[in-house]
Amino acid sequence: MSALDQKLLDHFLNPRNTGEIDNPDGYGRAFNPVNQYFTDIFLRVKEGRIDDIKFKTFGCVVTIAAASALTEIVKGKSIDEIIDSKNPLQNLLEQIHGELGVVPKKNWHCPPAAVQALLIAFFDYYQRNKDEKRLKRLIAIQEEIRCLFESGVREA
Repeated sequence: MSALDQKLLDHFLNPRNTGEIDNPDGYGRAFNPVNQYFTDIFLRVKEGRIDDIKFKTFGCVVTIAAASALTEIVKGKSIDEIIDSKNPLQNLLEQIHGELGVVPKKNWHCPPAAVQALLIAFFDYYQRNKDEKRLKRLIAIQEEIRCLFESGVREA
């Protein structure tokens, strides 16, 4: 097994940030349209930064590993910086792949589903805070994910 495979396996065997947050500031659930697995993301936000993040998922090795890696990547970051960056979907997917190493091509759809759950949690957070500008930005990013799944793109 290569070192890259070990990174993915480590996130699966030792997932980070699992569980729930009571009364989260943002919550998102995404269903993967390819395999019908789901991922829940719970956020605690302080001063616009992700102070705590937890996930629960029903899915395969890569689904679990992708959600674990994603929570590690975004913890402590500003939500605004994440969604206002140039091509946030691509950036998050590249970071997940960087954290996990090799993701089998047959599991191409797992990292985007984790990102989708995160974006839904962001949407919930901004909806609670009545931030229409950010909600519109998130709708556009969600559309990119929908198109990704519809096109069946196999690589980030």
